[in-house]
Amino acid sequence: MANPHLIEKILELKKRRNAVILVHNYQLPEVQDIADFLGDSLGLSREAAKTDAEVIVFCGVDFMAETASIICPGKTVLLPDPTSGCPMARMITAEQLLALKREHPGAAVVCYVNSTADVKAESDMCCTSANSVEVVNSIPPGREIIFVPDKYLGSYTACRTGRKMILWDGYCITHVRITPEDIQRARRRHPEALVVVHPECRSEVVMIADVVESTSGMVRFVSQSDAHEFIIGTEVGILHRLRKENPGKKFIAACESAVCQNMKRNTLEKVLWSLEEMEHKVEVPENIRRRARRAIDAMVAKR
Repeated sequence: MANPHLIEKILELKKRRNAVILVHNYQLPEVQDIADFLGDSLGLSREAAKTDAEVIVFCGVDFMAETASIICPGKTVLLPDPTSGCPMARMITAEQLLALKREHPGAAVVCYVNSTADVKAESDMCCTSANSVEVVNSIPPGREIIFVPDKYLGSYTACRTGRKMILWDGYCITHVRITPEDIQRARRRHPEALVVVHPECRSEVVMIADVVESTSGMVRFVSQSDAHEFIIGTEVGILHRLRKENPGKKFIAACESAVCQNMKRNTLEKVLWSLEEMEHKVEVPENIRRRARRAIDAMVAKR
């Protein structure tokens, strides 16, 4: 049970700092419950850009705070725990992407938003797990496509678009824990449940799911579905939100060990310390920020 006194102090300090608290769907339940905005990484940054807040407290991982800094250059962006990184985002560097581009001159580079600012800056367009198909379909037929860093989202997108793509060998260490055996076991126990999985899952998991959605897509889908039971194939943190917003429905984790420890590093205590000390600031150098912003804007322009 969250400490009410602690929450009260956070809310008081948030008001004094003119701050907004952004919380990703995979965060701890008590952190989700203090969010001004709860959602996926890019959507949260866009919401923050619409506000008159001077300070953004981003409860997520480092690339998400970087994205907020890219989109909201006039605001101070704080990451409560500076060690909350994303292993997949670190699986490719800007130097590695540049080398790949030299091997494939003329290729369009599509970069999943789950990547560092440096990698975004070397890309032509960003994409999200919700719009990767749309972004790839916008590229003229016949043009070579490099997709980084997630090979599983890339493979899913290639299947949906029929486009051949050069895929980087990156992946989410949390989503790969979900196996076809996990899905089959859950189905045996809950035969009436719909299986909804994230496209970062292994290809063999995506192939046997009933529905494939981003986190924001999952939230929307289950609220609109007539089904009453759902097996959820993504990081288990989202179950708190799904259960809270859909009290008449049942949600089962496809794999209880699909836990991102980096996502769980941000606690209420750290949120409070972050607001008290105005730490830890995340700033993207302007030359990187401008180029990364172009890749994000190019994605938006294709929608």
